[in-house]
Amino acid sequence: MRKTDKNNEQIIMIPLSELYPPDFHPFNVNDDDAMSALVESIKKYGVREPGLVRKRDNGGYELLCGNRRKRACEIVGIATLPVIICELDDDNAVIAMVDSNLQRRESLLPSEKAWAYRVKMEALKHGGVKGDNHSYQVMVEQTGESKNQIFRTIRLTELVPALADMVDEKKIAFNPAVELSYLSRKEQAMVADVITKLEIKPSLSQAVRLKKLKQSGELTVEVINRVLSEEKKSAKSDSADNSRYRRFFPTDYSAKQIDAVIVKLLLKWRAAV
Repeated sequence: MRKTDKNNEQIIMIPLSELYPPDFHPFNVNDDDAMSALVESIKKYGVREPGLVRKRDNGGYELLCGNRRKRACEIVGIATLPVIICELDDDNAVIAMVDSNLQRRESLLPSEKAWAYRVKMEALKHGGVKGDNHSYQVMVEQTGESKNQIFRTIRLTELVPALADMVDEKKIAFNPAVELSYLSRKEQAMVADVITKLEIKPSLSQAVRLKKLKQSGELTVEVINRVLSEEKKSAKSDSADNSRYRRFFPTDYSAKQIDAVIVKLLLKWRAAV
């Protein structure tokens, strides 16, 4: 079945079995609340926007944009997806994939946005945009973000999966994550282990210190433990209260752990008197 959209582009119904995701797709397709909402919308109104595909050399079509709609159709039980077929080389296919998803997705995880920016930058350079400066200028004009912000966003792709997941889960803020991206993968893995063990959210100042210690060759798991277990200066009263007791606890104990032990001992003391 063929029809045309408002831009006079042909829309064709393609069986889901002939649609394949790109080799690298930075955007997650999850069965989450957003997917449930999309499923309900398709049940009521059908698929209102076509996907974007290009033909594969070995048969079928590469689904550049519309992978969430495809998944929703699978859940609903719809066997086909409306798509627009485009003739694109590899670089322009990547650019089309990123642009289409950035325009349509209301919210992106930091890791999704970082990888989208990275693969688009690489495609721009391969596609004839000369040099990093020209590629960044194109990205600045298209995203409205500064060159520095785009560069720092792309730095998140240098994080090991454990730390990238923590950024997505808001256990690590954006700025500390950028600083941690300069550590080696082995050092990042150690940081992730300590963060999990201490159940803390590293501050920017702590992340900067770890980066400087790495540059001076002093970063070890013991040093990481010590830096990340330190009190955050923003909570002055808590820091003052706990500092007098810290010498009684292991160096890797967080403020939260110290408080828990003190409260437990005080409860025992109150029960005794």
